[in-house]
Amino acid sequence: MKMYKVLKSDGRCVNGGSGKWKLPRGGRPGKWMPKTDKPILCERGYHLVPAREILQWYRVGYVVWEAEGIGEEAASSEKTAYAQARIVSRVGKIDERTMRLYACDCAERVLPIFEAAYPRDKRPRLAIEAARGYAHGTVTDAAGAAARAAAGDAAGDAAWAAARAAAGDAAGAAAWAAAWDAAGAAAWAAAWDAAGDAAGAAARAAARAAAGAAAGAAAWAAAGDAAGDAERRWQGQRLLRYLHQEAK
Repeated sequence: MKMYKVLKSDGRCVNGGSGKWKLPRGGRPGKWMPKTDKPILCERGYHLVPAREILQWYRVGYVVWEAEGIGEEAASSEKTAYAQARIVSRVGKIDERTMRLYACDCAERVLPIFEAAYPRDKRPRLAIEAARGYAHGTVTDAAGAAARAAAGDAAGDAAWAAARAAAGDAAGAAAWAAAWDAAGAAAWAAAWDAAGDAAGAAARAAARAAAGAAAGAAAWAAAGDAAGDAERRWQGQRLLRYLHQEAK
């Protein structure tokens, strides 16, 4: 599995961790960082992440690099700390416009979950369209805000509030939330929230399907976990695609 490092444009860590990394030159990988003692997650070592976790660290203007680690390591599902690591190659960076388009992609992936339950309710689709229009400059900021309000004022809609409250509609609610997130005011927050809600929608839909198949509680949880993880992997690959496009 390829691993990645998110850094500021000059090679410094985004959280001030292991200092300034040695970046690639002349098409060759950067030099290995000095070896550390036994790695401890969040405390010591060179921390790298898989593609699905890039967004957790990324902000507009930061740069994503492919990296590799060697030696002792400490790992979780979110990151791995290595005793030694280096930057292999530049992947790219993306701007606010691209972050919002990514949020729209994440939301659109789970839109069918909502529309299967509410085929006449087009507000989530309209919210995604408004967000894309804003990203492409065909919708002004004021118009985008108005479109978002018209597309998703759930608090003022008693019927929708009741639907969201229904326990069996958790997947549809999460899918709706992902669409609303994509039209949010801040591009990074929109991407982060949309990705999280989309993964949640996929997980809940899978769990609901497992429940409908009369599977046990353990099977429901496993189906939900697998679907959510698969969605996050897709999101990671989608983000890499945008990053690679910028680099070309």
